[in-house]
Amino acid sequence: MEFLKLETQINYFFKNESLLKLALTHSSYANEHGVECNERLEYLGDAVLELCMSQFLYKNVHLNEGVLSKNRAKAVCEEALNVYAKKIHLGDFIILGNGEEHSGGRTRPAIIADAFEAMLGAILLDSSYETVYEVVERIVFPYYDQVVQFKDYKSTFQEHVQADKRTLHYEIVKETGPANDKTYEAVVYMDDILMGKGIGKSKKEAEQNAAKEALKKEVRK
Repeated sequence: MEFLKLETQINYFFKNESLLKLALTHSSYANEHGVECNERLEYLGDAVLELCMSQFLYKNVHLNEGVLSKNRAKAVCEEALNVYAKKIHLGDFIILGNGEEHSGGRTRPAIIADAFEAMLGAILLDSSYETVYEVVERIVFPYYDQVVQFKDYKSTFQEHVQADKRTLHYEIVKETGPANDKTYEAVVYMDDILMGKGIGKSKKEAEQNAAKEALKKEVRK
């Protein structure tokens, strides 16, 4: 696959092109061909994006820690990652297995978000943190004002819980559907009390919907 167009979009050209290929390799393709997928790079990219966003907020948004944390959560959530990824047409370059390709995987938000994070992880390994920050400055920060308007139900519910000195945790309790088109069900507990359930096409979406339902319960109290 030709990646030059993508590299031009982000204005970063890989020294080790295999890192970019790995970042774009979904598990469906990896399973079909016996190669590594992008999950480890996604883990790395998730951390580096959060650090970049933290640095950006510290320098540019002069508000208290609670607001900074809330805004950061919105700016690195799955919905926001899809905004950034669509601007560079990342979905066109993801390497999918046959089943995922034919079931709409190229437009699936969770897959696109994971590939975006993995790409940042690959840039870090190929260069330096400073270089990743420069890329993020070009392809992420310009959309900060847009994504910070998103509703982050998990962060909002967390604030409610912390105010009452309660604890909460999320669990994925059910997965249904074929491997390339799963639906997840999440629950959220406050202490040992079941507060909400949520369904989504990704674990993150299911957790957001569980928090949304929990918040409705809080409002009705």
